[in-house]
Amino acid sequence: MNKARKAGMMLSSLSVFSGVRKRSVFGAYYALLMALDENVQVFLEKWGNFVGLLCARGYSDCLAYCLSKAAFYDENAFSRAAAADQVQKLTPYETAAVIRDIQAIHFAGQITAEDVLDDYRYREQLGELADSLPRWGTGNPVDEFCDEDKAPQRLAAYYRQNGCGKYARYRAFIWRNEDMMPVQFPDKVTLSSLIGYQTQRTAVIENTTAFLRGIPSNNVLLYGDRGTGKSSTVKAILNRYYTEGLRVVEMPKERLPEFPLLVEKIADIPLHFIIFIDDLSFSGEDKSYAQLKAVLEGGLAARPDNTLIYATSNRRHLIKETFSDRSGDELHRNDTMQETLSLSDRFGLSVNFSKPDKETYLEIVRGLAKEHGLYCDMDKLLRDAEQWAIVRGGRSPRCALQFIRSAMAELTKEEEG
Repeated sequence: MNKARKAGMMLSSLSVFSGVRKRSVFGAYYALLMALDENVQVFLEKWGNFVGLLCARGYSDCLAYCLSKAAFYDENAFSRAAAADQVQKLTPYETAAVIRDIQAIHFAGQITAEDVLDDYRYREQLGELADSLPRWGTGNPVDEFCDEDKAPQRLAAYYRQNGCGKYARYRAFIWRNEDMMPVQFPDKVTLSSLIGYQTQRTAVIENTTAFLRGIPSNNVLLYGDRGTGKSSTVKAILNRYYTEGLRVVEMPKERLPEFPLLVEKIADIPLHFIIFIDDLSFSGEDKSYAQLKAVLEGGLAARPDNTLIYATSNRRHLIKETFSDRSGDELHRNDTMQETLSLSDRFGLSVNFSKPDKETYLEIVRGLAKEHGLYCDMDKLLRDAEQWAIVRGGRSPRCALQFIRSAMAELTKEEEG
């Protein structure tokens, strides 16, 4: 049996990792190998589709890397067991099937364009067209596949650290249509890029690292003035610790009644999840806050051990209250008010991000200027930054960042002029 035909047969018989054939490039490659006995038109169509996808994904010179990397994102019996550190529970038959699938993927990654053409039944009908067909390079597989004898152990280690399936490929999700939709392009903000509020961020970071280590941790409420970096703190923490098994699922407030559905999907996943509720507040008539109270404490659908809730709000008391709320003819009005105002108390950790004073604001401007490589007359820069804040109605880290971006744009114009 020739190499390309052998590779096609081996991929046909994938068992544990059969799901990789559903991935776009892998599937197109498999379809090409299955077209070795098809007519010229079908064969050329499969060739062009495969090479086009390979180029679009940036793998035109490394087929082996592309195919082997697909295994990272496959959710199967082995990857789930490895993610949960329970590979030892697999039967000898399952282990043998894993080893055989790894060998098949490794072999398929070494097939060249010439190997495929050599095995094509109607090669002679292609004539000179065969020489003009676009080629690809095989390259090397991912490191975990380089040594076939150690590949199962290395793959298992990868799954333990990164999870499997979509949890290995993505770090952030949004709860939508009763499912977790991956965020294709998450915010790349880092902790080092956030200037100021170190005490507040340290408290949130310490709570998060304790959570990742299995130490009892608290739900967190980050509250305070707008533009002070509350949401950015959560995103930066995700970017810092996702390699340690942290994932974030953003859940809109109006979807809180679906929390039990979310719990069902992540309770058995061997990763740590932060359920992120951004810009949280409720009107006095909005009784959905009862859903959040139940989620935080006392509901039948309790949070699993691998889950915490992080919420941000511009208000310390999450229920919007008016003076008219304090009047009325309710007999036990004080009890009702205490119930609404106590919601924020159910977060074990509340962290205040208040608007910075002038000195702190200018210190943030200095730090951002240094980080962005903005070297100019610092005294003038700070005067302009203060004027920028006055025009925009107040100082904040967001305001400082916007000013720095504007200053960099102006400096670029001057240099080009």
